[in-house]
Amino acid sequence: MLSTFTQKLAGATAFICYLLNTIFWLIPIVMFSLLKSMMPFNAAQKILNHLLDGSASNWVSVNSIIQKVIGGPNIQVTGIDGLSLNKWYMVISNHQSWVDILVLQRVLNGKIPFLKFFLKKELIFVPLLGLAWWALDFPFMKRYSKKFLAKNPHMRGKDIETTKKACAKFKHKPVSVMTFVEGTRFTPHKHNQQASTFTHLLKPKAGGIAFALDAMNGQLDTLVNVTIYYPQGIPTFWQFISGQVQQIQVQVSTQDINSNYIGDYSNDKAFQANFQQWINELWLNKDQALEKLKLMNKVEADIESKDKSIATFHQQK
Repeated sequence: MLSTFTQKLAGATAFICYLLNTIFWLIPIVMFSLLKSMMPFNAAQKILNHLLDGSASNWVSVNSIIQKVIGGPNIQVTGIDGLSLNKWYMVISNHQSWVDILVLQRVLNGKIPFLKFFLKKELIFVPLLGLAWWALDFPFMKRYSKKFLAKNPHMRGKDIETTKKACAKFKHKPVSVMTFVEGTRFTPHKHNQQASTFTHLLKPKAGGIAFALDAMNGQLDTLVNVTIYYPQGIPTFWQFISGQVQQIQVQVSTQDINSNYIGDYSNDKAFQANFQQWINELWLNKDQALEKLKLMNKVEADIESKDKSIATFHQQK
């Protein structure tokens, strides 16, 4: 474990490197995005889309190098084989920290098309990153509460229209549409507030995935299901960049998305119930996988502690 001073030095160095890397790649990303808006020709759009995604992938690649050089964690990944840059994917994951995004980008970059995250509309105002996300056509979502819709019934269905409009941009080039199904980061408080039936997860929200699959009309034909586990506990962004996170475990699985999971989620009650059951089953399996990882790491820690005690005993003897 790094000393406090070394942690601060590593964190500050990593942050500056991330910032410089972001500014460096933001320039061509914004430039290509503006050219794309001014050149509505298919050939030009295709070239500029490749340039945009290529710049974004290089941005992520350099971030990954920064992580590895400046005290980055060892990320153990299983199930990553068999992915392709030439397919359309729906990617889902559990969500515990902002670190999840860096982990997903590092693990999946170069394995599948560049990740396009579903983001809350308010995140467009994040300095630098909001501009980059906008230029890269990330879908910005505005979800309305039941209370708001009761007072403003004319806004009903607007969130669905936004989803479909955002996903329409992804029909002509392979893409990976990423969403955190829980809708927010896991905390014990949120878990208790929800009375979640899962041990390590919040309740999944199926609507966003259903709308995206329907909007893409079957093009998102493969689900990439990612489970992220932090053996030392859920880290903050600072802990991650300052070398305090030693190990992260990631499990990846894929499955075909058949036609039974594409339909009218808003109005077809039978389809809605079937879709929710599918997502709940995925979430139950993910919860069990997290519990298994927790138990395995506990056993390994106990064995390591026992070995150290034995070694200490022999040294004293």
